[in-house]
Amino acid sequence: MTIRVLLADDQEMVRAALRAVIDRREDLCVVGEAADGDQAVDAASRLRPDVVVMDVRMPGTTGVEATGRIRAEWPHEDAPPRVLVLTTFDLDEYVHAALRAGASGFLLKNSPPDQLAHAIRVVAGGEAMLAPSVTNRLISAFAALPVGLVPSDPAPDRRELIDALTEREREVLILIARGLANLQIADALGLTQANVKSRVNRILTRLGLDNRVQAAILARDAGLIPPGG
Repeated sequence: MTIRVLLADDQEMVRAALRAVIDRREDLCVVGEAADGDQAVDAASRLRPDVVVMDVRMPGTTGVEATGRIRAEWPHEDAPPRVLVLTTFDLDEYVHAALRAGASGFLLKNSPPDQLAHAIRVVAGGEAMLAPSVTNRLISAFAALPVGLVPSDPAPDRRELIDALTEREREVLILIARGLANLQIADALGLTQANVKSRVNRILTRLGLDNRVQAAILARDAGLIPPGG
């Protein structure tokens, strides 16, 4: 299956470089480009890509705003595209905001070409492009923000949803919060990777969350694992 990609960056040279990297892969294909956030929202709706590679710092409508709008304004019955944000700076406030808006991961602009291709495949497959160490750093960073992604004491309805998870789903949620990828979770619990992917998607849906980072923060705030655990 070919993964269809939309590029959103205000610099034409950057878009050209990204296109050159992506189109060299047999399983990846650039289907469109956008020079700002408004164009990205429009192109995503028209072209219905699998993944949007989004510059997080664009003038006018930023990549953060565009990410949120793609999800909120999606007019089709199928799920909106996954968003992989590109940033020059590691874990800055724009990355935090993009993940809160529903981005599935982030990548530094100076990452090697193979890493970009890998990130697109990972995000298209439904996983977050976040290494365990990065996940833990993001959790710590979110915890320090004055306005958290989720309240430190989960709302009663969210707490009830957590309590309603099956024992196996809670085990998976705890391992997500510890920063494990699907393959690692599968090995730890003796499950297939496909089974874990299905369970993760079900957990996110049942908890009303967009990505694994949100799930990890919620699990920690709910006391499923101790701080720093």
